[in-house]
Amino acid sequence: MTGQGQIQAVVFDVGRVLIEWDLRLLLRKLYDEPGEAEWVFAHVVSEAWHAQHDAGCDLADMVDRRMREFPEHAAAIHAYATRFGESIPGPVPGTPALVERLAAADVPLFAITNFAESFWAEFRAREPLFDHFRDIVVSGVEKLAKPDPAIYRLAERRFGLPASAMLFVDDSRPNIEAARALGWHVHHFQGAEALEQDLRARGLLA
Repeated sequence: MTGQGQIQAVVFDVGRVLIEWDLRLLLRKLYDEPGEAEWVFAHVVSEAWHAQHDAGCDLADMVDRRMREFPEHAAAIHAYATRFGESIPGPVPGTPALVERLAAADVPLFAITNFAESFWAEFRAREPLFDHFRDIVVSGVEKLAKPDPAIYRLAERRFGLPASAMLFVDDSRPNIEAARALGWHVHHFQGAEALEQDLRARGLLA
């Protein structure tokens, strides 16, 4: 725990903090052999490749280039572009309930998420949990992605609070360290139980 000043708001990451996400869930539907699905996940429809879309790269261009590079896996690449929702199985156990409790306690809630603009629009429309959030910085919209310090500075301006007044919750160590270096309070998410204990310790939950 670092940062100076009283915490006035909680800022959540989305993927693997509030919602589960695993590209392999989609790929396993497309390949009968588990080993082949794992290979495609590692080399074709990978998280590193997907991160380019999170950062604002055009989906059509990405898909076109990838299909030319891996034509034998065109079906999987197309599925990524059209069935991304199937890689999101549901909420992370326990954290939506913490969001509800924080909202009920009138704690201002925000989010910073590495999420592609087109995928976010579809996902957000069916997730009422985010109605509790006053603002959400989406990497694909802003063409900035964590852990770039610029996205945290943008969030400070958008949310109207200094870094020292916000607790940032993320499962990624690099993202947490980037926020910490800018003066944010941070919590490295490893499960809802530990997060609840931390929120209690900080006086944000009773």
